[in-house]
Amino acid sequence: QVQLVESGGGLVQAGGFLRLSCVASGRIFSIDDMGWYRQAPGKQRELVAGITSVGSTTYADSVKDRFTISRDNAKNTVHLQMNTLKPEDTAVYYCNARIKESWRGAEYQYWGQGTQVTVSS
Repeated sequence: QVQLVESGGGLVQAGGFLRLSCVASGRIFSIDDMGWYRQAPGKQRELVAGITSVGSTTYADSVKDRFTISRDNAKNTVHLQMNTLKPEDTAVYYCNARIKESWRGAEYQYWGQGTQVTVSS
């Protein structure tokens, strides 16, 4: 059973920073794309940042130049460094990964349980 566990959320003032981490564990053969999504109250879940297995990245326009996604393939982890946080960044942040459990198996998408990020003005 594969699990994604996030950490690092919390309450921070506008202009501050947080670093989110997500560790994948369990039966893992390979991990393809990893990413961070967020969902604010009353809004749809949206992609914040994504990173491929070879390190290519993509960002939502609203977080470009403020957030940085990175990953450590040896440790099955992905991080999101969030700088210059704004109240509109307040949301539950979810880790996402596409994982194969065996070399013959299919690739499935997994989600973490979410971590709350609250930015006060």
